[in-house]
Amino acid sequence: MCPMALGEQCLRRFKSCLPHSILGDKMKQATLCFIIENGKILLGMKKRGFGAGKWNGFGGKIKDEENIEEATVRELYEETNVLANKLEKVGELKFIFPYKKEWNQIVHVFLAREWNGDPKESEEMLPKWFHINEIPFDKMWQDDKHWLPIILNGRKVNATFIFKDDNETIAEMKLNEA
Repeated sequence: MCPMALGEQCLRRFKSCLPHSILGDKMKQATLCFIIENGKILLGMKKRGFGAGKWNGFGGKIKDEENIEEATVRELYEETNVLANKLEKVGELKFIFPYKKEWNQIVHVFLAREWNGDPKESEEMLPKWFHINEIPFDKMWQDDKHWLPIILNGRKVNATFIFKDDNETIAEMKLNEA
């Protein structure tokens, strides 16, 4: 069933009224971490898999035996060779892909300002430092430009993004700052 057939009013209410046919089974939980240092942010060019060809933070799936913070530290290390000493949770993002339900996920977003190691390229990511004012939003997921500046300005965010049938363009979004 096309989610647009549900009506614009329903889409604006997001998860509270989205039927199981759009959300699918239980939404996956994932992590996302950004390293911040001296007015710069470390981003990674995704080399393969989900989000390939886009700049992003570092993160991924949570294993059964891990909590969210452990998964964040592990994913950051696997993708950059950097070990976070302290994480700050700054957001929770819900991504809904009505035309590709297996991509639906809740992403727990963290900043790391204390860490050890030198960022190195991995099989999955090519890390690169960007000045906070020169983030390449045109080469990132379209939602990033809406919430990333909020967390970089010291606020927290809770957001939901629903994507169109191209799985790139935002159809609807709801964003709350704290």
